[in-house]
Amino acid sequence: MTTRVLVVDDFKPWRSSVRLILESNPSLRVIGEASNGQEAIEKATEMQPDLILLDVGMPSLNGIDAAKIIHQRCPESKILFVSLDDGHVRNAAGQVGAKGYVLKANAGKELLAAISTALNHN
Repeated sequence: MTTRVLVVDDFKPWRSSVRLILESNPSLRVIGEASNGQEAIEKATEMQPDLILLDVGMPSLNGIDAAKIIHQRCPESKILFVSLDDGHVRNAAGQVGAKGYVLKANAGKELLAAISTALNHN
């Protein structure tokens, strides 16, 4: 089974790095990218991905606010935040239904395991 993933971050080189990590796992397929919260909502609504990797600090609409809307429009899509270290944001991420939180600094070694956990989390 292939997991369809939407990658959301305002920094294009970061999205490219995440794509490389995901492509190392044949069961993950990046179906789209978005560069801000509003675009994330639009693409998630259109594509209905299995998993959304979502940054918090973005222009137009931050990841927390975008996740609230995405969770309503795409209840089957699981959200995993990949962002900077901020305890307050981690708490907010959990409150909007995120299935996990990975620090960008640790993404290279923790992202695939966090994705597996998020996908198996009800």
